[in-house]
Amino acid sequence: MKNLTILAALLVTLPILARAQSGSDEAAVRSADDQERIAALNRDTVALERLWSDQFVVNAPNNRVAIGKRAVLDAFVRSGIINFSSFERQIEFVRVDGDFAFIMGLETLVPLSDAPSAGLRAGQPTQRRFTNIWKREAGTWRLYARHANVIPAR
Repeated sequence: MKNLTILAALLVTLPILARAQSGSDEAAVRSADDQERIAALNRDTVALERLWSDQFVVNAPNNRVAIGKRAVLDAFVRSGIINFSSFERQIEFVRVDGDFAFIMGLETLVPLSDAPSAGLRAGQPTQRRFTNIWKREAGTWRLYARHANVIPAR
């Protein structure tokens, strides 16, 4: 009888604990995603190196795929393509599934300089649809893959 009571308690408690863990993971991923947005806005390469996976891959608005965080830093941050006066994200969807998390939504940015290959014009607000894929690595969340595409002006 005692074993049956323990089993019943576990069956009731485990789903509650799983939801609580999922909620804390979602909060951690949302926080990391916002830290990454702020680091991109500030062109903070130290923070981006910490937040991006070594295997980071980007399918970018300039129709290029960049593989590896150093390549992405060179192709987009150090080259000046990522150079914004403002950068906001509206998260519309989050899913945490084990060691992966998926964030989707809309981002609005205002570039400081032209980046025609990425569809960016200095001072012109640009909206993009984005998907960020986060992976838990060594106990912390790192941005693993990203896709963004510019929404054409109408």
